[in-house]
Amino acid sequence: MNKKILLVAAHTDDEALGCGGTIAKHVAQGDSVYAVFLADGVTSRPEASNVELEERNAAAAKAHQILGIKHTYMLGFPDNRMDNIPLLDIVQKLESVLNEVQPQVIYTHHNGDLNVDHRITHQAVLTACRPVPGASVKEIYAFEVLSSTEWYTPGVAPFIPNVFVDISAYLETKLKALEAYKQEMRNEPHARSIMNSKRQSEGRGASVGTKAAEAFTLIRIIK
Repeated sequence: MNKKILLVAAHTDDEALGCGGTIAKHVAQGDSVYAVFLADGVTSRPEASNVELEERNAAAAKAHQILGIKHTYMLGFPDNRMDNIPLLDIVQKLESVLNEVQPQVIYTHHNGDLNVDHRITHQAVLTACRPVPGASVKEIYAFEVLSSTEWYTPGVAPFIPNVFVDISAYLETKLKALEAYKQEMRNEPHARSIMNSKRQSEGRGASVGTKAAEAFTLIRIIK
């Protein structure tokens, strides 16, 4: 039976960096993939404009077409200021998406990321996805995002993957999605470069005997 997958991320581009290959693999296997983004990803920047937001949303639409995402939800919380929003307000908006999509599997941020929006997104997911009777969500996985997961305080909530998805056949699709976000990517040797994302995928793959992989921490699985 095909599954409904929901990606819950703070910002557009997090999905391609963290699990772009896995998304493409789900789609190829016949699963329906949805995405919800909590923050706008732009308004924290000096002199941010509506034009910049429109450009980022257009890049996201292109990336999602490449990855095969069926539908995207934008919740519009202020970028890098989600710690000023009551968690209940965030959870309630996320719950409305969960009620509509009824996903079985969720991918979201690691709780030890440097970016505050990432950490709050993780907390909102676990709050909205409490394992109550009748809940649709059976699996929750946390992904890593370059220039955030590895930049947090050493030893504090480290990312320790225990699930690896072979994306050997989907690495090029992931990289094409990142190309769509070229304005958000950086030149080498910045951590968030396309080449470094390729190296990360190849390194994760080599650690488990495949050409390329994406790594996750299993948060919960109900069999």
